[in-house]
Amino acid sequence: MTRADVFLGRLDPDMCVVTAAAGGERAGCLVGFAAQCSIQPPRLAVWLSKANRTYRVARAAQCLTVHLLTRDQRALAELFGGRTGDDTDKFTGLDLVPVAGGVVLADAAAWCVGTILHRVDGGDHVGFVLDPLEWGEGHAGPLLRLSDAIGIEAGHPAD
Repeated sequence: MTRADVFLGRLDPDMCVVTAAAGGERAGCLVGFAAQCSIQPPRLAVWLSKANRTYRVARAAQCLTVHLLTRDQRALAELFGGRTGDDTDKFTGLDLVPVAGGVVLADAAAWCVGTILHRVDGGDHVGFVLDPLEWGEGHAGPLLRLSDAIGIEAGHPAD
């Protein structure tokens, strides 16, 4: 165990699926780095790995959609976290609702579409600060957390 694991290993954040659309492409991935970053005005920040396709699409996007999942939606988490959009259309067969700048996964517990205000390089991830445009909710239940997603093998390596 590293010294960082003494602290970071105790964190158990909510997992979410972030989707992006730009230039006729769409992408999505499972994210464990997302949080509210301002109360007034309300802002969200999500961090995307530079190694994955969602980041490459998000670089050209104007909006991102952040979806919360419930614990019983592990299959959806496995789809977006365990497959790569480089060789799989993760959206095939899903119930999708068109929104500004992309789509909403209709089965999500809750979702937010936000305009990208800032991009911040954080190392192997880039943070996207979002100005929420639209909010919605759907599937009820306790949220999926990092501890619930243990064992999902990443579709893309971390580096």
